[in-house]
Amino acid sequence: MSTKNSFKHDLFSQFARVGKALGNANRLELLEYLAQGERSVDALARVAGLSVANTSQHLQQLRQAGLVTCRKQGLKVWYRISGDDVVQLLDALRGVAERHLAEVERLVSSYLGVKDELEPLPREELLERARDGLVTVLDVRPPEEYAAGHVPGAVNVPLTELEDYLARLDPEQEVVAYCRGPHCVLAFDAVARLRREGLKARRLEDGFPEWKLAGLPVEESA
Repeated sequence: MSTKNSFKHDLFSQFARVGKALGNANRLELLEYLAQGERSVDALARVAGLSVANTSQHLQQLRQAGLVTCRKQGLKVWYRISGDDVVQLLDALRGVAERHLAEVERLVSSYLGVKDELEPLPREELLERARDGLVTVLDVRPPEEYAAGHVPGAVNVPLTELEDYLARLDPEQEVVAYCRGPHCVLAFDAVARLRREGLKARRLEDGFPEWKLAGLPVEESA
């Protein structure tokens, strides 16, 4: 093999490390959680429904591929996504799968399509309408994800607490809900519940990571 071909082969071998790390549904889900903010291994294991040992193994593979970084604090190890370009990579992966895999289209149409027949609200339109006080924005993610970063002015109402919050919503004002991404079931379920209550409700077109990636303003909580 020539030196040139050897270089190309070695280079593609390194690229393949990233592809191999992404080639697992559990690891993709862990990356989605980390795109919301830094989390400990224990917290990731709980939200992903995995054992701590299994979660740690997946995170090690993601770290070896350069997709996440970690730090140790006391007895806990905390992980975070290594950069916004990883979110871009996940978004590109999702887009390619949606456009070229019929099974993805079938799953989205059969499970999510029936839950929301209205077009979601674009990011820039939500920003403008929220600034003008024309909508109530609900972040239905868990509190730790909301605290790490959220749409300015959004109220944190996790889906499990939505029922108790309904009476506080203005029936004359549109409600826009968002969560972790375009396929996050939490926002779909929240909008469906709000509509059953007679409220005008829509989803944001995607989720918080995409909002942040677009360079739109972000608030953090203590």
